[in-house]
Amino acid sequence: MEARLKSGIWVKALIRRCDLAAIAVAVVARGDADAGAILLKLCGRDAGCTVLAQARRPDGAAVWMRATGVPPVAEADADAYIARQRGRDPDLWVIEIESEAVDSLLDTPILS
Repeated sequence: MEARLKSGIWVKALIRRCDLAAIAVAVVARGDADAGAILLKLCGRDAGCTVLAQARRPDGAAVWMRATGVPPVAEADADAYIARQRGRDPDLWVIEIESEAVDSLLDTPILS
């Protein structure tokens, strides 16, 4: 079993990477600092938003999945998805990033 980084520490590292890349980032909702799941809301300028959720492949490797689907959705739709997930899991972190190109900021791949 692989050791997992605490959610609060991972979020701080993501914020630092975004700062270094001059990408706007905000913590919209704080979750459990130790083991809270994380949603990333990626906001493109005109393209809409994408929500990424943490997941595990069958082999146990961590990945990000496009929770709102492959094409970007309207911001209201992304916010509605996040609100539903927060209703089920109040320990959920929500991080908003003002960029669609975050592949280089994440330590695990995004599934298509």
